[in-house]
Amino acid sequence: MKRMFLAFAVVFATVFCLTGFGGKAEAAGGKILVAYFSYQGHTAKVAQEIAAQTGGDLFEIKPAVPYPAYDECLDVAKAEKNNNARPAFEGGVANMAAYDVVFIGYPIWWYDAPMIALTFLESYDLSGKTVIPFATSGGSPLSDSLDSVRASASGATIGEGILADGPGDVAPWISSLGYAK
Repeated sequence: MKRMFLAFAVVFATVFCLTGFGGKAEAAGGKILVAYFSYQGHTAKVAQEIAAQTGGDLFEIKPAVPYPAYDECLDVAKAEKNNNARPAFEGGVANMAAYDVVFIGYPIWWYDAPMIALTFLESYDLSGKTVIPFATSGGSPLSDSLDSVRASASGATIGEGILADGPGDVAPWISSLGYAK
C-alpha cells in the first residue's frame, strides 16, 4: 500500500511539474506574446526582459504616424485621450490565436494607457486569453489604466500587472505569476 501511494505521488508530481495545473508549462513553451508600445525606450527595456524571462515572442506596437518630440507629444496624447482616438499601428500579429498569454506594455500617459495600446488590444479577439498589463510611469499608478485595458481586452482574463521602474523589477514578478521559463 505504501509503495502504491509513493508511485501515485511520483506520477502526480511529474504531471504537476509538466503541466503546472494551469497551463504555465505550455505557455512558457512559446504561447506567450509580449506586445509593447514604447515612446522613449523605457517600456521596451522592460518588455525585452519579460520576453527573456518567459521565452515569449516580442511585438513592438509601432505607430503608423510617429509621435512628435516630447512637448508636442504631450498635447497629441492628451487630444487622443480626450477624443477616445484609436491611432493606427504598423503591421500586426499574424498568429494571435496561437498565444494563450499576452503581456501588454505601455507608458502611462495622462493617467491611462496610451490610445495606441488600446487600438492593439481591440484589434484582436482576446477571448479566453490572459492579458497581463505592465507599464512604466513617472508618477501614475498602473491601476489608473486597468479599466481601459479591461474594456479593450473584451473576453480576456486580466492578470496581475506591474508598474515597473525598470528591467530589474521583472524577474520576481514573472516568478510570482508562474511564467518564468
